[in-house]
Amino acid sequence: MVLRQPDLGPAILTATATAVTVIGISLGHADDAAAEHWLHDVVGVADQPGLVACTHLVRTPRPHVAISLAAPDGLPDLPATPADLVPAAELAADEHRAGRSGRAVRYPGVDRLVGTLTVAELLELSAIEQVIMLGGAQPDEDTLLVTRDFVRPQWINGVLTLITTPVGPGRIGPFELPDPTPCCADKH
Repeated sequence: MVLRQPDLGPAILTATATAVTVIGISLGHADDAAAEHWLHDVVGVADQPGLVACTHLVRTPRPHVAISLAAPDGLPDLPATPADLVPAAELAADEHRAGRSGRAVRYPGVDRLVGTLTVAELLELSAIEQVIMLGGAQPDEDTLLVTRDFVRPQWINGVLTLITTPVGPGRIGPFELPDPTPCCADKH
């Protein structure tokens, strides 16, 4: 396990910081891609300093993707969550606030995570606090990480964590692919 040292890089925004506003919103997005599209193109969160925006797979009242947003300086005006989806929005906000779950789409430093970096550089450049490998192996700080320009860490036990997998000799990459092959794509 690699953890960020306290003296490296900018301060990390956490959902438990005292001056951070955390909200949930649920509009019934069918998948992560639709929720990300809404965040980027409709809400325009890309320019919000210190923002951490996460997607959450929820089952209430039906399976869909809810969103949580946290920022130190408040948040933009957002549409109201429909009444039947309010419990899902509340759950997303609670999970983000506690650091129990949430797939981070926007977070400090995400725009700098392009190309190939070392694990140490990734930790220094972004709000990601920990890098682990699928299955429990712990990469060294000098391990090369191929970002594929798509880095989606998750809240795990209060720590913003990137889960990785081997992508070649001496290299790792984010476990989540930017454009995964849909299930059964070869069957149609």
